[in-house]
Amino acid sequence: MWDEAFPSFLIGLREGLEAGLIVSILIATLVRADQKTRLPQVWTGVAAALALSLSFGAVLTFTAANLSGHAQEAFGGVLSLIAVVFVTAMVFWMRRSARTLSAEIKEKVQASLAMGAGALVLTSFLAVAREGLETSLFLWTNVRTAGESTGPLIGAAVGLVLSAGLCWGLYRRALRMNLTRFFTITGAGLIVVAAGVLGYGLRDLQESGLVGGGSSYAFDLSGHLDASSWYATLVQGTLNLTVTMTVLQVVGYVAYLGIVMTLFVEGVRGGGSKGSPAPAPAPAPAPAPAPAPAVRAGRPRWVLPAAAVAVPVVLAGAVIAVSDGKQGGSATVAVSERECGKGFAAPKPGQQVFQMRNTGDRVSEVYLVDPGTGAVYGEIEGLAPGTTRALTATIGSGDYAWRCVPTGGKPVTSAAVHISGAAAVKAVKPVAEEDLKAPLDSYRQYVDQGLATLVTESHKLRADVRSGDLATAKADWLTAHLQYASLGAAYGTFADLDGKIDGRPDGLPGKEQDPGFTGFLRLEYGLWHDRSAAELAPVADDLAENVDRLAHDFPGQDFAPGDLPLRAHEILENTLQFELTGDTDMGSGTNLATAQANLAGTRELLTLLQPLLDERDPQVLVRVNAGMKRVGDLVAAAHRPEGWTPVDRLSADARGQLDGATGELLEDLAPIPALLEIRKAA
Repeated sequence: MWDEAFPSFLIGLREGLEAGLIVSILIATLVRADQKTRLPQVWTGVAAALALSLSFGAVLTFTAANLSGHAQEAFGGVLSLIAVVFVTAMVFWMRRSARTLSAEIKEKVQASLAMGAGALVLTSFLAVAREGLETSLFLWTNVRTAGESTGPLIGAAVGLVLSAGLCWGLYRRALRMNLTRFFTITGAGLIVVAAGVLGYGLRDLQESGLVGGGSSYAFDLSGHLDASSWYATLVQGTLNLTVTMTVLQVVGYVAYLGIVMTLFVEGVRGGGSKGSPAPAPAPAPAPAPAPAPAVRAGRPRWVLPAAAVAVPVVLAGAVIAVSDGKQGGSATVAVSERECGKGFAAPKPGQQVFQMRNTGDRVSEVYLVDPGTGAVYGEIEGLAPGTTRALTATIGSGDYAWRCVPTGGKPVTSAAVHISGAAAVKAVKPVAEEDLKAPLDSYRQYVDQGLATLVTESHKLRADVRSGDLATAKADWLTAHLQYASLGAAYGTFADLDGKIDGRPDGLPGKEQDPGFTGFLRLEYGLWHDRSAAELAPVADDLAENVDRLAHDFPGQDFAPGDLPLRAHEILENTLQFELTGDTDMGSGTNLATAQANLAGTRELLTLLQPLLDERDPQVLVRVNAGMKRVGDLVAAAHRPEGWTPVDRLSADARGQLDGATGELLEDLAPIPALLEIRKAA
């Protein structure tokens, strides 16, 4: 939990110390000016600022809870970006102002003493409200990132308490602190934290649909790193870096960190590194005492403080009431084998937010279903024991029940609730493993036939190389490689043979010359870099032998039915990552031919899945087919009579159109795995 607490601890410590220093300077100045009777005015401003900050946090929390899933993502993403702007501005402002803070505050206090009570209240209110609002916003984004963990709240509380203790010590002259150095160190830490919040906010905007590129991943380490491991949790909690990040997230993170940190460090060097001690305890000439304002007859002293605190609270309550701001929108619903659906009462028609709490001892999935058909209205996966997450669903006429699926346990379905008097809501028809059996059998047959063809082509390629006819070998290499590329949906079952047949030299010590670099791409490198037939003959032999092994082993290899829908998206995801970047071009310049083969493989797979998809969302293939044609036309335009245009020789406009169209196609393909996800029946 401490990994999630640290960023909030840092913001609580820093913002609390900033606000505390300002308040201590205000108090010290009044005490030295013999104006202790006006201290309540300072505390009135402070109380009003705290009320405003807490009310702001309440408005964010309760209004966001009633938004739809996409709207919540958009709301959180926008506020995350605003939080980054505020924190960045605060870091640079405090770096410039640390040395002169005391003098500036004293000047404002002396001016306020002459102007009256309202001016002093306003001075303290503005000084503290800015820090409080920044803290509320940044803490809200951290809490939202951490889900149900209490780490951010505990971290912020500890930071604020510690900052209060430091300010008291500074005020009583029990401590001396180099504030310039303190704000420099914490400023650098907050810039790193803000970079992570920026990345998280950008991902929220992508998931909301406001920003594209949600399927364009810069990296996906989920197959190599356990996202729940202590080290992954540590990095995610402190830096907001996850095992899977999109290109936009990485670009935003790196760009922000590089630019802002560079400016910050240069500013520190330009301003010198020598700090000043805490400004609050420093003695100063007492200003001439100003006459204390007369208390208006008939008005109790508590009226102004009470009004200052009550106004933001009342306004926040009004905003929450207008937004129908009841967090969660319904009672908490239990998720476990014994208590599945406990607390679920007949919900009102329309969009509802249910707070799903895992009261068991196993990680669980939970679905809101039609108990008669099993159709799904909403779902949550990976709900850990003792945690609560919101599930947003639209309720119409019909029967509703909860299906709880604990990991390693028995699925349980709760009692049904009937809703009437509203329009019907379409649910997603569930998919059983048996539903995917026919498409899987057809696809296995397609792959078997494709591998038989590939065996013939790889043997012909080997014969070309052994005979020394390298010109013919180049043509036959392309034919065989495209045949292999059209079988993309089966890559997950080819095991280590895929790396031997079509592996890349990435990560190998010797790169293209490494003995571990084999297969089609190694042969491509040799053919297009004028290597001799004698040198390439062993490479062609190994390729043909590995293809033979694959054709022999494939019929007995396991091909999970649930993998088929995943491949519908992953084939072209690899195309965008490797082929359209030219990353796998070893000299032939035929990446776009490979992309065309990947499109053909995806089209074959979608044809087999079409009956299941049409039952669940008839429009998804309409969009996908339009996108496939658009990408296919752009790829085909790069095929000229003299051959394929290499990716790096495309015009900037043509390459941008192709990348954009492929990205949009991936967005259209993204719902397919969820539509055809196999769900356990109760």
